[in-house]
Amino acid sequence: MSMSSRLPEPYGQGGGANLADILERVLDKGIVIAGDIRINLLDIELLTIKLRLIVASVDKAKEMGIDWWETDPALSSGARRDELARENAELRERLARLEELELGRAPEDVREQGPRDVRKESP
Repeated sequence: MSMSSRLPEPYGQGGGANLADILERVLDKGIVIAGDIRINLLDIELLTIKLRLIVASVDKAKEMGIDWWETDPALSSGARRDELARENAELRERLARLEELELGRAPEDVREQGPRDVRKESP
């Protein structure tokens, strides 16, 4: 019985897929990698780490309903503007309530007259 002494062809030659093809397929279809790490001592669970990794193109992720980067202020200028506008509105509302309590007037009256010095004198 004789065995061939030929070495296998390197990956990427002879009809094999190259790295770009593999990456294109993975991004097009998506891939999920999941795993859990548990550390126990005498049947007492000390630590559990759950790992979930999804690798997909942006289009495929949106198709799956994953679009957190669109509402994350650190990643989206539109989300950052929305967050600043919401925070600004909340601060204006709080200021109006504080002025109403301090001056005993409606917030509309305060806006008409403009800012005033409402510091109290010390006894």
